[in-house]
Amino acid sequence: MQEIKINLKDNSYSVFIGDLKNLEFGSKVAILSNQKVAGLHLKTLLERIKAPQISIISVPDGEAYKNLKTIEQILEQMFCSYLDRKSTLIALGGGVISDMGGFAASIYERGIDFINIPTTLLACVDASVGGKTGVNNAFGKNLIGSFYQPRAVYCDSAFLATLPSRELRAGMAEVIKMAVMFDKDFFDYLVNFDLSGDLAGFYDEIINKCVRLKASVVAQDEKENGVRAVLNYGHTFAHVIERQSGYGEFLHGEAVGMGIIMANELALRLNLLSLDDANKIKACLARFNLALNYKIKDANAFYNAFYLDKKSANNKIKFILPNGKIGSYCLRDDIDKSVVLDVLQGLK
Repeated sequence: MQEIKINLKDNSYSVFIGDLKNLEFGSKVAILSNQKVAGLHLKTLLERIKAPQISIISVPDGEAYKNLKTIEQILEQMFCSYLDRKSTLIALGGGVISDMGGFAASIYERGIDFINIPTTLLACVDASVGGKTGVNNAFGKNLIGSFYQPRAVYCDSAFLATLPSRELRAGMAEVIKMAVMFDKDFFDYLVNFDLSGDLAGFYDEIINKCVRLKASVVAQDEKENGVRAVLNYGHTFAHVIERQSGYGEFLHGEAVGMGIIMANELALRLNLLSLDDANKIKACLARFNLALNYKIKDANAFYNAFYLDKKSANNKIKFILPNGKIGSYCLRDDIDKSVVLDVLQGLK
């Protein structure tokens, strides 16, 4: 098992990558999951936990249920289990479970410990690490939430063996995002890896690499006041896609893949990215069978939705874009509306 330290001013913790180890607690534990994940993995987790009391909290599966109503249901089940401030909430599932579990833990009796045990590739490489928690509402994605760090994260790639191929593809969008923004050599590895080879080893390698990259970013900027915003490459567009499609048509990673293509179109227009590199990124996304096209119905409505993005401030929309080459980035909040609208019109 490999241990990667997330070094923070307060509340540092470790991400453990490898076989899930035995976990022992001196106080009550609640496990948050959904019926699908619990049916596949709850037995395995229960065999590895020792605690005075273990409660199971189940919520419906899917992004459509990532809202305050479900948080109320989680909290109610926590109260019914008589959890106290010494208790621990374990989030067993994908990004939705991680986000809701962390948020519920952050507000239950003003905060209790929680642990992430991700069961999807996307959650392993992104959602489970870094302390972003929250839910969606009618105005947009993750607009209600908190920064609240887990006590630990356990990434066991054995959980990925039960994932549908669609979920694995969605996770690869977040992996490619990290490579394009921060590491050209990692991008080349993704482009050249023989996908007919040892995929278990491949997933272990990319989880390790992504967690190390994210650990470095979060250590520099825990609450997204600077460089951490770069982790949202593609997301400014993706969050609008998800909202406009009702949080059900696309998985988050699928929307991120399409958002990366849109961000690259804007970077091309601003001469920040060469056509050759844009095509390489597109080919990498296509290599993992990600959908690349989203037809924008109303460019003005799409543009106005950007103002609800959490990175936007003082009536300025912040875009994260490649800058000159793969492995380099920039944050821009000075792009003229007409330029952005022209790009969006071209994606109709």
